[in-house]
Amino acid sequence: MIRRYGEAVQRDRRYRFRPGAYALLERDGMLLLTHQQAPVPEYQLPGGGIDPGESPIQALHREVFEETGWRIALRRRLGAFRRFTFMPDYEIWAEKLCTVYLGRPVRPHGAPGEPGHTAVWMPPDLALGRLGNAGDRAMLHRWLGQSR
Repeated sequence: MIRRYGEAVQRDRRYRFRPGAYALLERDGMLLLTHQQAPVPEYQLPGGGIDPGESPIQALHREVFEETGWRIALRRRLGAFRRFTFMPDYEIWAEKLCTVYLGRPVRPHGAPGEPGHTAVWMPPDLALGRLGNAGDRAMLHRWLGQSR
């Protein structure tokens, strides 16, 4: 069973299923996160939705590059969680299935191409208190428990 984080499911609401791939990216004891300015300023694990015809890994590489400007190498799948939330960029209520991978930033290629996103380096302990959603924090907590 995949754990759910965030808002309670509203039984009278229709949710669109939206799978996504996200990455916990560690290098030299720091994490590469993205800060999304709008609609609400928030630190996030880089990643996003899987487009039709894309594999989760293809989507993850694309999304991380768009949101951070970095190319990455993946190590393994860390886990998955579900969120039921409103996605203002798409004007939909979504059931997000978020699969999180552990990886490493390899090479920067410039500023993020995604408007409103900034690449941010942060120590893991600080990120635990700053990541904007409980699922991201749970995945970071899981990794910290495995890596120490």
